Amino acid sequence: MTTTLVHAPVELVFDLARDVREHTSAMAHTGERVVAPGRLSGLLDAGDLVCFRARHFGLWLGLDARVVSMEAPTTFSDEQVRGPFASLRHDHFFAPTGAGTLVTDRIGWRSPLGPVGRLADEVAVRRQLLGILTARNTHLKRRAEILAAGSAA
Repeated sequence: MTTTLVHAPVELVFDLARDVREHTSAMAHTGERVVAPGRLSGLLDAGDLVCFRARHFGLWLGLDARVVSMEAPTTFSDEQVRGPFASLRHDHFFAPTGAGTLVTDRIGWRSPLGPVGRLADEVAVRRQLLGILTARNTHLKRRAEILAAGSAA
């Protein structure tokens, strides 16, 4: 789980978090891109499929996820429908505060290959997933705060 305080309104932060282009911009260091047949641009909505391809651990990996629930502007969840994990779910929470928006991410996964997958989780996967969330939220915070400052001027 990660938390990030963003000095911007909850509606703005929520929309940036579900913007496909913003997600790929946040993950540019992995060469991430979106591919068909899923949504290629715009804001993700409940039921949408988005298909990512990116370089992790020196390999090109794909992850196709579906937005399985959404309650704007406070939460949405996505689950892997195809990809490297036996299962993966990412819950996104957005809580307005006096200082802006508290973003909380909870990610749960199960790696394939039984004991070998559990060992990989402890050695590398957990750190990699935390790095992805941190990079995404750092980008989200920067973009939201710039946009919020521009709209306040």
